[in-house]
Amino acid sequence: MRVFERGWLSSNNILFSGDQQTALVDSGYLTHAPQTLALVAHALQGRPLDLLVNTHLHSDHCGGNAALQKHYGCRTVIPASEADKVRDWDEEALSFAATGQQCDRFGFDATLAPDDVIRLGDLDWQALGAPGHDPHSLILYCAEERILISADALWENGFGVIFPELDGASGFPEARATLELIAGLDVRLVIPGHGAPFSDVGKALATAFSRLDYLAADPVRNAQNAIKVLLKFLLLERQQIVLTEVPVLLGAMPLVQQSNRRFLQQPMDALASWAVAQLVRVGAASVNGPMLSNQG
Repeated sequence: MRVFERGWLSSNNILFSGDQQTALVDSGYLTHAPQTLALVAHALQGRPLDLLVNTHLHSDHCGGNAALQKHYGCRTVIPASEADKVRDWDEEALSFAATGQQCDRFGFDATLAPDDVIRLGDLDWQALGAPGHDPHSLILYCAEERILISADALWENGFGVIFPELDGASGFPEARATLELIAGLDVRLVIPGHGAPFSDVGKALATAFSRLDYLAADPVRNAQNAIKVLLKFLLLERQQIVLTEVPVLLGAMPLVQQSNRRFLQQPMDALASWAVAQLVRVGAASVNGPMLSNQG
């Protein structure tokens, strides 16, 4: 098992080389697909990629699917509850349109549901439902090796945006239930969707529960965090944005519109200025004349 730690535009990729099969968990973002192909090819040393598995279908986890399928003809397994959306290629339901992100169309060969078992790297991995960040997300647990592939349900210092809460659905209780599920597992190593693998699971869970309490106490905080994250994602993808285009780009995202309408109720120019200032304040962006530039 090899972990490609990719940063934040692309999720981490986990490559398995078994006796009979190779497999990759999550494929990164569309614009990083050439890098994903290069990493996989270098690690496989001439072997084909047989299987591709997605923990969930946010663009940073499945954006390389089409390129990998074209190159390798690999079988692809996706969460069962997303099958109809992928079959019909419903970009609204798949969240790509809502977040202003890119993903080339891909297909699938099989699905994975909670409590299913999948063979990766000659080990059995149990799929577990992990709603909260995404209602359809799965995490993968290998009891034999006590390893958890946690996707965006648990990072070393938090977790992914609780997106369902932004458009009126429930997400905080589901995120808490997912953290409690993880707390009940015997885990020695966590491979998160972003960031380095880590072993201090108790500390990560304490951090995650504390952050969840903070966000759930005032859902405005979750909305503000989401808008900052979505703007940062745009910057990671483009590296520079003309400042006057920021309100236009944010305003074109249905998820931002919904969050603003439900929680923030700000003119888009004011919301964009606030988001820019927040990223600059923490060193995640800089303003250089008319341009907003990525930093960090």
